Parts: sequence; C-alpha cells; structure tokens
Amino acid sequence: MSFSMSRDEFAAYLDSVRITGEVATARENNLDHIQGFLDGNEHLEFGVQWTREWDYDSVFEVMVRRAGLNPDRSHTHGQDTIGAKQCISALEEYARIFGEAVRASSRILFATGHPAGLFPIYAVMAAAAKAAGAEVLQIEEGERFLDGDVRQIMDVVMFEQYGNLQHTHFPGPMRIALDQLKARGVTPDLVVSDHGMAGYASSTCKLLTIGIADCNDPGLFVAAEQGDLPVCVPMDDNVPPRRYEPMIDFILDRAGLERP
Repeated sequence: MSFSMSRDEFAAYLDSVRITGEVATARENNLDHIQGFLDGNEHLEFGVQWTREWDYDSVFEVMVRRAGLNPDRSHTHGQDTIGAKQCISALEEYARIFGEAVRASSRILFATGHPAGLFPIYAVMAAAAKAAGAEVLQIEEGERFLDGDVRQIMDVVMFEQYGNLQHTHFPGPMRIALDQLKARGVTPDLVVSDHGMAGYASSTCKLLTIGIADCNDPGLFVAAEQGDLPVCVPMDDNVPPRRYEPMIDFILDRAGLERP
C-alpha cells in the first residue's frame, strides 16, 4: 500500500484531530502524573524497573524531548501539547521494528490497556501481520484479574470487568499472558502494547516491545529513555478510533505491509 500524505501534511492532520498538538489532557494532569510516577503510584508506575535515579526535573525533561510537552516550567495549568514531529519520528521506528518482525515470521503478542482507542489499531496490525506470515500469539481467555478476567479479541489481549473492556494502567494482564505463554515454552519475539502492559513486558521481562503512550503517561517514556524499549510513540491514546486511520496506514506503509 502507499501512504499518500507528505510528512508535513501528516503532521498537520495529526494536529487537526488532536492526536498531537493541543491535545485533550490538561497541563496539571501531566505534571501531577510525573510526580505520581516518581511516588510509585500503582496506576502510574507501569511495571518500569528503574535503572537510574529519577527526579521531577529529569522526567520533565524527558517528556519535553520525547513527547513534546510545553517546555515552559512556569506553565502549570491549562493547555498542554504533544509534538507531531516526535510522534512521526517515533512512528517511523515503530513501523520499522514491526515490519522487520513480520518479515522474520516472528511470534508477536498484541495487548492494550486502552480498548476504546488503541484496540482498533492493534487489531489491524495483527491481521496484517498474520496475512504476511507472522505468528500472532494466542492465550487462554478467562484467567481472573481483579474483579474481571483477561480476554483476547481479534488477537488483542485486554482486561474485562463487569461486562466491559476496561481502561487499565496495571501490568497484571500482561503478566498473566506471559506466564501462560512461558508455561507452554513460548516467548514472544515482539510485544506490541501500551501502558503498564508495555512497561512490564519491556522493563521487567526484557522483551522487545514497541509502545504507545499519552502525554500523561511518563512511565513508558522513562522506560524508553532507559533503553528498556526501543520506541515509545507520543500521541493522544483515546481519540475516536476513526481518526487513527491515516496513522494505521502510515504504520503499515512504512512496515511494508498490506492492509488486510
């Protein structure tokens, strides 16, 4: 397939639908989450194992450089940003790694903590990977987690609770999936995920992982800065999914894959 937008056109599109640019997450939420990550908040630690000391200033600098947050330290409330430049550069690397894994007929595990936004992206990627000869790993559904269980729908592992697919930052569903695979003697060659599931796979389990994170998810950017995962794509992770369609086309185009 061929992606028809120029880089500038793609950046303008991402900004126009608020995947990047002036995104929905407020500045105060972004700053609070930096402190929450440092404090070890269970919703923000993302399964990331620190390999160096981190403080507020060092994490803030990472978020400015990797995610495109507003660099003004005096700006504490209101609008914040994600950089389209950073997003597209990360997507290039994300697609390269994904494409190489597919061409090598690798074993790939897909999982998300953001089913309302990111699930449709991964479902298309998984279908494209299978069509091109990769092995998309399957788990046994139904293992309990909190008050719900772990499901796999259209090849994507997610957390179900009270009849709904849940937004979660917890690493637990990934731990369950990887433990199941390990019991069968299977190790993923690549994990495609986000939130605590990506953090656990990359930082705790040292598996090759490509991730997506919003500007209020500092843990995964810290993991990338530590070298735990090779790429973390900065983007709003919960816009209406149709707005991600050009991004999906970009990933598949750069990966050298056809859309199924």
